[in-house]
Parts: sequence; C-alpha cells; structure tokens
Amino acid sequence: MHETEADTRANRIDPVLRAAGWGVVEGAHIRREAICPGRIMPGGQRGAPLSADYVFEYRGQKLATMEAKRHGKGAGAGVGQAKDYSTRLKARFAYASDGAEWYEVDMHTGKEGNIAPPFPTPDELWQRCFPTGNAWRERFGAIPFETGGGKWQPRYYQHNAITAVLEAIAKDQQRILLTLATGTGKTSIAFQIAWKLFQSRWNLTREPVRRPRILFLADRNILADQAYNAFSAFPPDALCRISPEEIRKQGKVPTNASVFFTIFQTFMTGEDEFRFEGYEPDFFDFIVIDECHRGGAKDESTWRGILEYFKPAVQLGLTATPKRDVNADTYRYFGEPVYTYALKEGIGDGFLTPFKVRQMASTMDTYTFSDEDEVVSGEIDPDKEYTEADFNTKLVIDEREMSRVCEFMDQIDQRQKTLVFCATQDHAARVRNFINQVKANPDPHYCERVTADDGKLGEQHLREFQDNEKTLPTILTTSQKLSTGVDARNVRNIVLLRPVKSMIEFKQIIGRGTRTFDGKDFFTIYDFVKAYEHFKDPAWDGEPEEPVEGSTGPKPPKPPEPPIIEDDPSEPLPPVERVVVKLADGKERKIRYVGETTYWFNGRQITAKEFMEQLFGDLGTMVASADELRAIWTDPDRRTAFIQRLEEMGYDRDRMDDMRRLIDAPKSDIFDVLAYVRFTLDPLSRAERVEGAKATGMDGYEAEMREFLNYILQAYELKGIDELAPHRISDFLQIRYGGTNDAKRVLGSIPEIRGAFIDIQKHLFS
Repeated sequence: MHETEADTRANRIDPVLRAAGWGVVEGAHIRREAICPGRIMPGGQRGAPLSADYVFEYRGQKLATMEAKRHGKGAGAGVGQAKDYSTRLKARFAYASDGAEWYEVDMHTGKEGNIAPPFPTPDELWQRCFPTGNAWRERFGAIPFETGGGKWQPRYYQHNAITAVLEAIAKDQQRILLTLATGTGKTSIAFQIAWKLFQSRWNLTREPVRRPRILFLADRNILADQAYNAFSAFPPDALCRISPEEIRKQGKVPTNASVFFTIFQTFMTGEDEFRFEGYEPDFFDFIVIDECHRGGAKDESTWRGILEYFKPAVQLGLTATPKRDVNADTYRYFGEPVYTYALKEGIGDGFLTPFKVRQMASTMDTYTFSDEDEVVSGEIDPDKEYTEADFNTKLVIDEREMSRVCEFMDQIDQRQKTLVFCATQDHAARVRNFINQVKANPDPHYCERVTADDGKLGEQHLREFQDNEKTLPTILTTSQKLSTGVDARNVRNIVLLRPVKSMIEFKQIIGRGTRTFDGKDFFTIYDFVKAYEHFKDPAWDGEPEEPVEGSTGPKPPKPPEPPIIEDDPSEPLPPVERVVVKLADGKERKIRYVGETTYWFNGRQITAKEFMEQLFGDLGTMVASADELRAIWTDPDRRTAFIQRLEEMGYDRDRMDDMRRLIDAPKSDIFDVLAYVRFTLDPLSRAERVEGAKATGMDGYEAEMREFLNYILQAYELKGIDELAPHRISDFLQIRYGGTNDAKRVLGSIPEIRGAFIDIQKHLFS
C-alpha cells in the first residue's frame, strides 16, 4: 500500500518526537507554521505560500525546524527546505527526515550530517542553543504573547524581532535598534515587548521587584494615539497619555502608571530647551522611540537631547530605513539593528503590497520667464531657469499645477484612496481646490487638506480617510504631515508633486501604500518630480533598473534642496517671498506629459522595456510558433491554463493592459500582445476580430444560434477574453434564455452549443 507523507509523519516521525518529549514536556511545543502567504498577485491571487512541517519551540524560543518527506524518499530531499525555514525563523537547527533517515544541520557552525534516533529532547536542544544560562531569557519565555483571544498571531519576522529585542535586554544591552519596513507592524512588536516586560516585572534594577515604567515616544500626536489604542490589552490604570494640557491642569507630570505615551514636542519649551518637570533621569526603565531615524538635524537634536536626559533607560529605536549616509548618526547612537526586515522581503513574502512607479516628465518641469506671461506679484528673474525645487516655494504657476492635477486625475481610478504630497501647506490647499474642481464625484468633501494649519479638523479628515468603511474623503493633500507612520491600509495611489528631501523621507512616503487590504493587488506612485531615480536602494527595495540607453556620461549637478516647510506651527519659518506668474492664454494647454511605468518583478523594479524583453524570452520557453499560440488561444481550456501559467510567472492582467498601451493597441486581446512581442505580428483590435469572425464563422448555423454567437462576440468585444472562458457558457445561457433547458429548446443540445462556442473562437484568432 502506498505510504503518503502524512502517513510517514503520523506513524514514523511523530512517535520519535513524542518519545523525546516534544509536545509532552511543559513548554515544549511542536507547531506546523505558516511562514508566509506568498506574494500578492493580481486578481486576488497569491504566489506559493511557505509552511514548515515542524517548528520546535521551547520556553518561547524557536530552536529548530524540520521538513518531512515520504518514507523511502530520503532525508536529503528535505534539507534545502529545512535550511530555508530555519534561516527565516532564526532557528539554530534544521532537520529533515523521511522516518527512516534523520539529518541535522547546525545553522550557526555549519556542521551537518546524518543522526540516529533518539531525537534531541527539549532540554538537550535548549542547552545546545543556550549553553550559558540567563534567568531573564527564561522569564521572558514563560510569558505568552497577548493574542487577544487568538485574534493576533505573530508573523515570523515579528516573532524574530520581539525575540531579538528581549534577548538583547536579557543580556543588559542599553541601546537597541529594530529596522523593519513600513507596514510590517512595528507598533504590535513594541506592544508585545512591553507586555512581556510588564508581566515579567523587568526593570532597571534587574530584579523582579516592581513593574517597569515604559515610555513610548513619537513625533506626531496621531502616532502616539495609535500606539495608545494598540496597547489596550493593558489594564486601564497602567496606561497614561502625557499631554501639555493635562500637565497644566494637574500642575505636575503624571507618574502613577506603567506605560506612558507622548510626543517629542511635549518635552520642549518652544525655545530649543528641554523641560522634564518632575521626571528624574532614571524614572523610565524602557523607552521606545518610534520612527527614530528623524528627518532633519533639528529633529535629531530634539530626540537626542531627550534620550540623553533619560540615559539610564534601556532605549529601543524603531525605524523603517536601513543604514545609509543620511541616517548614520542614528545607527551610531543605537548600534547595528538586532533584526532587519526589508521592503523587498515583505513584498516577496506577501505581507506588503507591490507597487508600480509611473514617472511623469513634462514640457514644463523647468521654467524660464517669457514676455507673453504675466507676473502677478513679486519680482521675476528673467534669466533664471526655475527648477522643481523652486516651484511652489519661490515660484507659483497655478496653470502648471492644474495641468498636473488633470493629468493624474485622468489616470487614476477616482474612487480609490489617494495621497498627494505637495511642497507647502499653501500648495496643498491649492491642489486640493484644483482636485475638487475637476473631480467626477459631486461631494464637496471628496478631497481635503491635512496639514498642521488644519489642526483638529485635519485630524478628523485623516481619521475618516483611514476608516476603510468610508469612501470620503477619497483624496488627501498634505505637505509633510502624512509622510510618516499614518496607518491607512487602502491607499491605492501616491502622487509626488514636490521634491523629496532624502532617501529616508522617500521610503516613509512609499510606506503609506505598502499596507495590505482585501482586493488591493498593488499601488501606484505617480512621480512628477523624478524622486524615484534618486533613491534606488538594491539591498532594501530590490535591484535598480538598468541604465537607460544614452544616459552615460557625467551627470548634471543636483539642484539645490528646497526650503523645508515644516508642519509644526509652533516653530514658524520666516516668510519666503514668492513670485506668482500667470501663463499666457492657452499656454497651459500645450503642457505635455510623458509617462514611463516601472514594475515590481521577481524582487526588483524593472522598466516596461525590460518587462517586454523578459516576456519575449519567457514566451520562447512556452510556445514555439505563432500557429501554436493561435491553437492554444482558440481552445478555451488550454488558453485558461496558459494565462494562469503566465500569471504565476508574474505576467498578470494589469501588466498586460499596460503592454497593450505600450504597443499602441489598447483595445486588443492579450493574444495580440503575446503575438506582437514574440512573433512581431501586427495587433488587431477586438472589434476587428469580431467583424472577421462574423464574416467567416456564421455559415451553417440557424438564425437562433447566430444571434447567440453574436451576443457572445459583443460581450468579448466589450469586456475581453474572460468572456470566452468555458464557465461563461452557462452564464450566457442563463442571462439570455433563463436557463439551460430553455436554451436547449432554442439552440440544440449542450454539446452542440459548446461546439459552436469553441468554433467561433477559431475564427476570432485565425
């Protein structure tokens, strides 16, 4: 009798593991772990998920993984998978077995080879992983995660991050850094760490005599509020939101709590001096610094001064940006991260949403004054070429901004939530007005501005935007305020209408779209300011694009940085005189845009040209001739399987739609894209194919069948190839005749109907 892998596990492997105490000894668990769901693909599809057959967990630590194979297949067949699992889960050992052979790999020393039962016991494996005892490690491990009754389970990288931080604390490390891409749940990680510290009664004395005092420090009220809400599993009297209003009302700072939440500005007098009013330097045991990279020198000096005052505390920095020149000081202060999870890993695993970049170049990316234009206010320099850094900070041309608004509003689905990043708060107000002037939705709250000047009303707009049950506001404009930390899961478009000051800020802005949401297959960045080309980061985002032909040679000097218009109204900058110019009548209608789309493909961004070259090569392995492709396309079952295989390889429907536009055949079939790319056949529109099928494919059919086939062809012309899928026959019969039985009375037998359905497709693609 054939033995399955499940049989091998149940009858040969599991008894050996139980005999060793796994699943028997207290605290020793065997889990089948779903590691990641697989890359998000269009149409609600996913790439291949990844699950480990066995994960060995003891005292809260993942010590080993194992891949099982069917008896007789040999343990060697599972070694590669086991190593992958242990690498991802940060487990010390990797095992593979078919129930007869057992293979062990030490991921730290590299030693590996066959072993014989008995399998290592939990205590034996623990001693091999942790030969040096540590009371706090075991104390932390004894505290289970707070899962909200099973509603939350840590993803593998979150477990890794939490474990790495607790291990550093157990070893008395004072400064700790976590680097995780935006959208990966840093607040949840911080909560679980705080929960274990609180429940284990860890504190700076390193004796469990009292609960710790923990400070969560953010730079926006909304981020502090989000964190406060995320910590709701703590007893209410354990949480405290520190605010200037409460301090003024009470006449002192709050001290009677365990977890405190506040923002940097609360500790500032407004004159670059700190105030701590009653907090001694050693008051806090543990401080979490959210978005610790900070965006500018002033920001950095602010949080650095606070952290230096509370020097005795163990300090954990959370950042979404890897170590680069622009944030080297942050890494110098905290040290190398104890754990890193990059954007490209999150997208590859399926925990983050892939993105497209639509780079928009125009005929007015720079401006030199022309006598036909009118200077409305200010003094123009007639010899100066104004660059992107000058627009909306030194130079205002509303017609240019309106043309940009019209361009992206034409390209996006106006029902989708969109963030627009503008140069200043005033620019954000003007862009909001322009959007509302050209929108299709009649509601006056379709687009709102959210900046510091908007105060509590802006915060309300943001909360409504974040509510996935609400459709309004649909678009928010901002300048600096929404670039960090705001959790809005259903953002589908990000529009850049201002220069981006640094790689750090760019990654933060991109992170506004990476959060996953049902039905969200990707999001699109509309880059009007050439931001993306300056921030390619292979180790974090994926491989950079190949250089564009003709782009060799010295690069032009970078334009000067624009003045930073902060969203902090407590520190106003001196006003900058701006020149306002009105373009000559009709001139704005001459502004033209050229867009180039890049795609996330197999872990990197590639251009449309590269995408087409990749498709050309891959098609060569799938189909040998145009006649073979045509034969596949005329058979609904073979065609469905072929399209599915294309999607699994990364050639999804949305990208094929882009290819249609690229070959200037937007109303053609996917067949025409493939035939053009691989065999240089001229594309036909679906309308042309339908006319040809009507002319050659209707002979021999009765009038009723011709009408039915005409109905199918019209559906294909309107909606595309999905209308010709095999399952659509019953749908058409139901819609047109009310059911199969009524259709048979008019058209004939089901085999006859199916035969006509398939035959007409041969004429479509002949």
